[in-house]
Amino acid sequence: MSRRSGSPLLFDLPVRPDFSEERRLARAGRGAVCGVDEAGRGPLAGPVVAAAVILDGANLPDGLDDSKRLSEAAREKAFASILDKARAIAFASIGAEGVDGSDIRKASLKAMRRAVMALAAAPDFALVDGRDEPPGLPCPARALIKGDQRSLSIAAASIVAKVMRDRMMDAAGARWPGWGFESHKGYGSARHLAAIGRNGGIARLHRFSFAPLKR
Repeated sequence: MSRRSGSPLLFDLPVRPDFSEERRLARAGRGAVCGVDEAGRGPLAGPVVAAAVILDGANLPDGLDDSKRLSEAAREKAFASILDKARAIAFASIGAEGVDGSDIRKASLKAMRRAVMALAAAPDFALVDGRDEPPGLPCPARALIKGDQRSLSIAAASIVAKVMRDRMMDAAGARWPGWGFESHKGYGSARHLAAIGRNGGIARLHRFSFAPLKR
């Protein structure tokens, strides 16, 4: 007996992201497609960072995949390849105060829009990871659930966003030694929660709208 899944994405995702969505859009006259993704929705500290990347289909970077499936060394290597081969790259961040002033979803979408607007080459279309299209984009867009596992452009954006955010948190670790930001990157690790319990949060770095920091 055969059964047809009601959730095709669960079974039909490619093993690795590919360039099929971008090529389909190019055939429809949308040659400059940017992938858009973010990093840092869940941490208790640090910014949410978004990136937008337009790839060259004839010169694709090496090692692209969902950034969460790559080791730090593999991400850094892929990041270098993206910088070398992409047609355009931009990133933008919204700090902890911006997250607290609205909410993480709105802050993420705002950072995504800023990243797209900052691209040196104007995109014809945006492929966005997740369920939501950022408002106010300068081009048509489509949201792709698990887009970083489907589209090479989104995978590239996920790598750029993750690497740039990690570097920001490494800098925070140097600025506030003993907190361990360089290791946990602001997520709720045991070490981070213990430091919050001892010292409270750091103004402009911690998200005071997130538990356990929520006032």
